[in-house]
Amino acid sequence: MDSDLHKTKSSSNMEDMTVGDPKRLIIKFAVPICLSQLFQLLYNTADSVIVGNFLGKGALAAVSSSGTLINLLVSFFEGMSMGAGVAISKYFGAGDYEKMSRAIHTNVAFGLVSGVTLTFFGVWSTPELLRWMGTDPHVLPQSIIYFRYYFYGALAVIMYNVFTSIMTAMGDSKTPLYYLIVSSILNIVLDVLFITVFHGGVGAAAIATTISQVVSTLLCLYHLTRDGTVYKISLHKVRFYRDMMKEIIKYGLPTGVQNSVIGFANVIVQTNINSFGEDAMAGYGSYAKIEGFAFLPITCFAMALATFISQNLGAGKHGRAQEGAKFGIITSVTLAEAIGVFIFTCAPMLIAMFNRDANVIAYGTQQARTEALFFCLLAFSHCIAGICRGAGKAVVPMAIMLGVWCVFRIAYISAAMQVSHDIRLIFWAYPITWTISSVLYMVYYKKSDWVHGFD
Repeated sequence: MDSDLHKTKSSSNMEDMTVGDPKRLIIKFAVPICLSQLFQLLYNTADSVIVGNFLGKGALAAVSSSGTLINLLVSFFEGMSMGAGVAISKYFGAGDYEKMSRAIHTNVAFGLVSGVTLTFFGVWSTPELLRWMGTDPHVLPQSIIYFRYYFYGALAVIMYNVFTSIMTAMGDSKTPLYYLIVSSILNIVLDVLFITVFHGGVGAAAIATTISQVVSTLLCLYHLTRDGTVYKISLHKVRFYRDMMKEIIKYGLPTGVQNSVIGFANVIVQTNINSFGEDAMAGYGSYAKIEGFAFLPITCFAMALATFISQNLGAGKHGRAQEGAKFGIITSVTLAEAIGVFIFTCAPMLIAMFNRDANVIAYGTQQARTEALFFCLLAFSHCIAGICRGAGKAVVPMAIMLGVWCVFRIAYISAAMQVSHDIRLIFWAYPITWTISSVLYMVYYKKSDWVHGFD
């Protein structure tokens, strides 16, 4: 059986990251992830650009305010998929394909249950959640429409993350890229068709996104159920294997909680932004889309490092893991700061792509020029978190993000708004908390024995 599996590995897009030049492997793996996220951002941004220009700033504010809440509800399950990816990478690196298969099928089972649960919860709780966020009454009806249509496709969103976590865990970052290119082009075409030709509202934009997500998920499913692949999903094997579920919880729960608390803190930020009115909401949402592009090298190197570290520690190659970690941190921090300088310089022009209203541009530019030069600190924090996640040591990174990016950030904003109702104080919450977390991560990285995380 093992010989057949190794033969299959060599003929696929999978990458054994335990052999070869670490720098080349990390870049080779990170670039498709970066491009995948780029296309994912493109079809999300297409909604905002088309909505903002054809339906107005009220519709743009509705889409923007919904996005923060969507990220909160989805982020926990994305974190659990990342945890499953750590287990899969570990067994792939160690050559234990039986346990790897059990981890894969447990991940699929968890995704199915999570997706169905999230669909019902998201659709049912939409009005209450948006009112709790203090969404502008003028924007609320459109936000409810967008949110509900989006969550009809929540199962596809969750399963897409499950399927891509399986592929990336074994070094295949190219296949998800190919499928995202297809779905991104489809989303843009549908956006233009539904909004400019059929004159649909924000609901049409959400439907276009949902259809595109379903298509990318089905393409991933087709790829993973083919015969002759090491990671083949067999429907009759999809179940909760107790030993694997324990591992997924061990590795994924801290990351899931981490993602959720960051999402919760961002919802609190969005709630405070909402109090400044429609222009601030639209400006904040426009900058958030631009920021998503800026974060590409940060997130893709963090994901690449997690897979590289998992495979090499699973194979017992500690020195190689350390070499890759150092390279990933330096590269990510450098790229992030270069992008930050570009955004700082070109902010007004970038914000104007979404809406040309002077007030919207002013709010978005102000936020960009408050945060952009601190991207290097965010990159450092994410890389250390990715390294620790790959080593199976995700609890301390979770605690740092819980304490700093959630508790402290919320406390700071609450106190600042009591002192002065000035939106600039909200914008400064991000650079301040990125600075604190990067210092704490530096201390933990230097003092922890993360290289023996699987020993």
